Amino acid sequence: MPRDAADAPFDIVPAEAIAEGRATDAYFDRTVTTLEHAGKNPRVVAEVTADQFPTGEFELLAGVKDAAHLLAGLPIDVDAMREGRLFDGGPVMRIEGDYLDFARYETSLLGFLSHATGCATGALDVRRAAPESQVLSFGARHVHPSIAAMVERAALVAGLDGISHVAAGDVLGVEAGGTMPHALLIAFGNGHQEEAWTAFDEAVDADVPRVALCDTYSDEKDETLRAAATLGDALDSVRLDTTSSRRGDFRRIVEEVRWELDLRGFEDVGIFVSGGLGPDELRELRDVVEGFGVGGHVSNADPVDFSLDIVERDGEPCAKRGKLSGTKQVYRTPDGGHHVGLADRSGPSDGEALLEPLIRDGELVREFDIEAAATRAAEDAAAVDF
Repeated sequence: MPRDAADAPFDIVPAEAIAEGRATDAYFDRTVTTLEHAGKNPRVVAEVTADQFPTGEFELLAGVKDAAHLLAGLPIDVDAMREGRLFDGGPVMRIEGDYLDFARYETSLLGFLSHATGCATGALDVRRAAPESQVLSFGARHVHPSIAAMVERAALVAGLDGISHVAAGDVLGVEAGGTMPHALLIAFGNGHQEEAWTAFDEAVDADVPRVALCDTYSDEKDETLRAAATLGDALDSVRLDTTSSRRGDFRRIVEEVRWELDLRGFEDVGIFVSGGLGPDELRELRDVVEGFGVGGHVSNADPVDFSLDIVERDGEPCAKRGKLSGTKQVYRTPDGGHHVGLADRSGPSDGEALLEPLIRDGELVREFDIEAAATRAAEDAAAVDF
C-alpha cells in the first residue's frame, strides 16, 4: 500500500532499500522464492552487455563506482572495465558467484550503469566538440534532484571543466560554479541592469569570476557594453543565454559582441554562451567564444540499454537465444581496435584486457578517482577517434 506523503515527502527510493536489494523488479523476488523452493542455486557467470559485437559506435562507461558499492560485501567476484573507458560491444562487467547471492541486485546494477553511461557519453560528445574551450555542466535542473550527483560525476568523468549543482558538489568533493540567472536581473527591473551587476560584484566572494549575464531585456551588444562600462577591469566575461527563438545567427551575434568589446579596449573580457547547446553548436562557435554551458545534451541523454545475461552455469557455457554463451574478455589494441573474445583463449597479441578485477570474494579491490577517469576518457577517445 502506498505510504502517506507525510512519511515520504519526496518520491525517492532510500539508499538503504538499494543496499538491501529492495530496489528491484518484482520478478526477481519471485525468482528467488522459486529457486529457494526448488533447492536450486547454480554457480553462474553473468555479463553486463549493451551490444555483443563491435559496431563502430563507442560509448563512455560510467556508474562503475556506484555499481561496485552495490555489489561489495556479496560473496561474489566481479571484473569490470574502469570508469572512463570507451567500449564498443562485448561485456563491460562480469559477475561470478552463486546466483541467489546477487539476483535481486540486477535492477539497481543496470540502472547505475545505464543512466550514468548515457550521461557520460553525451558529455564526451560536447567535450570532443570543443576540446580547447571551457565546457561546464548546466543540466542538473533537468533531472530529479536525487540523481544530480550522478549527472555531474558523469560530466566530470567525460572531462567537462566544472559543474553547477551545489549538493552534487558536496557529494563529489567538487566546488560548484555558476554565473547569474535572469531572475537576478529581473529582480532589479528593466533599466536597472547596472545595479544588478554592481550588487553582484559587491556581494559575491572575490574568488568568483565576474561573469555578467547580458541578454535579459535588450540587445546583447547593448547590455554587454553597459556591463563592461559598469564593472570595468573587474569584468571577467559576459554570458549570452539568448533564447533560440530570438537568436537568429548566434555566431554573428557573438562576433558583433566580440568586435565591440575589442574596439573599446575590453579584449580580455571573455564571451561565454549557453542555452540548448549541443556538439554542433559547440563546433560552430568554439573559435569565437571562451566557454560553454551545456545542459540537456548531458543530463537528458538516453540511458545505454545494458542487460545482464547468464553465460555460464555450473561451469558449462549457456545463454538465452540471441546472446553469446561463454565467459568473455574484451581487448583494446594500440590502433584503437575493440575486440571481444572468449576469456580462456588468447586475445590479440598487442591487446590490453579491459575487464579487470573489481571485487574479489566480496571485497572491493579498486579505488575511484574522477580526475584519473577523465584522463583515461581523453586518452581512450583519442585512441578510438571518438
